[in-house]
Amino acid sequence: MSPATVWFVVLAASAVCFVLKLAGHLVPEHWLADERVARTAALVTASLLGALVAVQTLAAGQAIVVDARLPAIAVAAVALALRAPFIVVVLLAAATAAGLRALGWG
Repeated sequence: MSPATVWFVVLAASAVCFVLKLAGHLVPEHWLADERVARTAALVTASLLGALVAVQTLAAGQAIVVDARLPAIAVAAVALALRAPFIVVVLLAAATAAGLRALGWG
């Protein structure tokens, strides 16, 4: 791909994002006040976050890979279930991944 094509794609994507953001601000407020809309928005947000975590945990290019990231996410999930502070959750997950990588796994 030429640099001009890359810049065109970046600028076009930026324009699309801007238009979508603007459209979100132009939606009448009473449409968003409906309980079904609020519940659906919350569920979509949670499902997108879950999908992002799954892809970042299990993907390496086009392949599915199980390495130190998967146990680190499991440790983080347990820590969250036990209501640990967020910084503790992050540190536990990082320590788990680092320890497993130091042992040669992933």
